[in-house]
Amino acid sequence: MSERDPLETIRARIDALDDELLKLISERARCAQEVAQIKRAQDPDAEFYRPDREARILRRVQDNNPGPLDSEEVARLFREIMSACLALEEPLKVAFLGPEGTFTQAAAVKHFGHSVTTVPLGAIDEIFREVESGAAHYGVVPVENSTEGVVTHTLDRFMQSPLHICGEVELRIHHHLLAAEHLTRDQIRRVYSHQQSLAQCREWLDANLPQAERIAVSSNAAAAKRIQEEKGTSAAIASQAAAERYGLQTVSANIEDMPDNTTRFLVIGPRSSAPSGRDKTSLLLSTGNKPGALFRLIEPFARADVSMTRIESRPSHCVNWEYVFFIDVEGHSQDTKVRKALAALEKEAELVKILGSYPRAVL
Repeated sequence: MSERDPLETIRARIDALDDELLKLISERARCAQEVAQIKRAQDPDAEFYRPDREARILRRVQDNNPGPLDSEEVARLFREIMSACLALEEPLKVAFLGPEGTFTQAAAVKHFGHSVTTVPLGAIDEIFREVESGAAHYGVVPVENSTEGVVTHTLDRFMQSPLHICGEVELRIHHHLLAAEHLTRDQIRRVYSHQQSLAQCREWLDANLPQAERIAVSSNAAAAKRIQEEKGTSAAIASQAAAERYGLQTVSANIEDMPDNTTRFLVIGPRSSAPSGRDKTSLLLSTGNKPGALFRLIEPFARADVSMTRIESRPSHCVNWEYVFFIDVEGHSQDTKVRKALAALEKEAELVKILGSYPRAVL
């Protein structure tokens, strides 16, 4: 037997498995088409994207994953299969903070897969308006970073918007120093990036580019696009996707100060998600400025045994020195314990607005 025979045997087995996978994926796609036909027959305005259903599928395949692929990779593969099948039912348009190559676009693709149409917009306000008008089905906006904290523009927009949070995405952020092909680190005189990214790389910049002016722009991808056009002594802090999109070299990779730097994004849409079994609920609360007011807002969660995972305060924009509170709790608004806490909260707060209940981020 020749040395090549074992390889040829394995390759033949892989070819047979590929043929079987193709048949199974095609069968799944046909099932998706049947689902679409049934839904349209029952309701012309049927909802096709079900974040709760997708979250349950991804968790199930991760829980049942036998290896050797890790669970995050398995989830990515199944996400793309679901994305392609959903496109057969209803092609989705998803707005994100542009231009192309931003981390927000990467978060949108991670959540929805590559079979959706992503629409770059210049500001968070524009994303909300695009979804509110129905020009986009959903939007993806950044809300907080593990190093630099909350994105205030996103929270403030929820005060007026009728939209709901229907999903969340957690994305590990790796920042790269990008420049034109001819530029070396010693030649860099200006660094463009979003103010959050400049802050997340502050220590690295202090140590390695103390001579460079730091200039905040609307997004990291906008910074990459700008230095592509300038072709001077400027650099940008942006993603690998931005480097590829705008033809830039990576001068230094992974320059973020914290190696586990992660940004959380919210998926916004016209309605909340149904319960998935592992959910969060986000709330907007306000109360009068009197002693013990904040304590009375959070006490109902403790009494109902509901874990609160985040609280942020923002100016009310109505009266000076009065604030509203953004709170995240574990569980869905339809869960018994959460319902109990909300009922008690209605008696204490001047305003209780459920921003959305949605599946917790899947790796």
